[in-house]
Amino acid sequence: MHKSWQIPRRRFLKGIGTAIALPALEAMQPALKALAAIESPSGKTFPKRMAFLYIPNGANMADWTPKEEGTDFEWPYILQPLQSFKSDLQILTGLAHDKARPHGDGAGDHARASASFLTGCQARKTAGADIKAGVSVDQIAAEKLGNFTRLPSLELSGDKARPSGNCDSGYSCAYQFNLSWKTDSTPMPPEVDPRVVFERLFCNELPGESDANRAARLRDRKSILDFVGEDARRLKQQLGYTDRRKLDEYLSAVRDVEMRIQHAERFPAVAPDFAKPEGIPKDREQHIHLMLDLLALAFQTDTTRVATYIIAHDGDNRPYPMIGVAEGHHDLSHHGNDEAKKQKIAKINNFHATQFAYFLQKLKSIPEGEGTLLDNCMIVYGGGISDGNAHNHDNLPILLAGRGGGTLRPGRHVRFDRETPMTNLYLSMLDRLSVPAERVGDSTGKLEQI
Repeated sequence: MHKSWQIPRRRFLKGIGTAIALPALEAMQPALKALAAIESPSGKTFPKRMAFLYIPNGANMADWTPKEEGTDFEWPYILQPLQSFKSDLQILTGLAHDKARPHGDGAGDHARASASFLTGCQARKTAGADIKAGVSVDQIAAEKLGNFTRLPSLELSGDKARPSGNCDSGYSCAYQFNLSWKTDSTPMPPEVDPRVVFERLFCNELPGESDANRAARLRDRKSILDFVGEDARRLKQQLGYTDRRKLDEYLSAVRDVEMRIQHAERFPAVAPDFAKPEGIPKDREQHIHLMLDLLALAFQTDTTRVATYIIAHDGDNRPYPMIGVAEGHHDLSHHGNDEAKKQKIAKINNFHATQFAYFLQKLKSIPEGEGTLLDNCMIVYGGGISDGNAHNHDNLPILLAGRGGGTLRPGRHVRFDRETPMTNLYLSMLDRLSVPAERVGDSTGKLEQI
């Protein structure tokens, strides 16, 4: 029987020390429409989300860039894992980050690539406390959109942060291990531990209570769903069939992520002279998938609309034995035009593209209105270096996924004039979020082609 009962958009399932945001349900539609009327003059029912996923050390651009422009192009080796998402993404060629170049500051391209990626600003060359970059595009968006969500933004990483010290030719580690900058001297440190991210998304943030709840849950091996079970049962009695099924699927997804985190915690990764933090899976792909699943849950529940994820920091030198690459990534990126090394770089790039495909599939599998969650997202994937051997910062490897709530035209390879500022893309994205900004870093205008 159809239920006419309505619930507010900000309804949570609550228990002792726990609060789980709900996905968009049919019973929320009146509240969603009212909220949309406040948030957007267009009256769109579902909010738009923005995320930035960063890959390090450049790419083997010959295996990244399609030869043809437009909609009819042959997929190069690196991007082949993304072929099934052709209608959901754009390949953007020709964008550049001029502020990642030395401009008299000498070596340090990895630090500058990261620091300028979302800011479009030149990083001050210092290994001390007087760091300075610029306000990043995600934080420009969070300043406005954060008023509508519990978390203004979410910062994730595949590496434990190093907030200080000399990491790249006189540049502070803060530049390489942070993408997001709230002010020009205040980075937003990302979280590497899936357990901590999970707790941040689903605790109720009452002083002292959530810590006690987590300790009890871990001690008794209880699920977070055990604490909200009674509230969930009461809610389901008032929902229609479609909403009950959607709620069951969502709670199953939450439990699945929780179980995988618990499994990872039973087998912590231990390397010689280095113990990784509790809860971080030993398997890198498993870690990436957990972080991407958590990001998808954060978007699905509208816990946040803005996120960044450093898949690996620029300059990262880990090997990739799981795909047959035993040498360090950074070492290989200085390939000296050795074809064998370039092919290994391409394999690493292909591995990362495979992870991105996993994320797109996750977003596309979540219904939202007449479309999917991916339809209401704008996801930038790429890095601040093109050829790692030359440390080039033009013709960057950049993808833009999602439809931005119907404001983007995916399914194409778009080639821009050389030296088009990457920040022009960000200005265009902010415009689609109805976030006013005259400029982002070194931007010169909006991109009309996307």
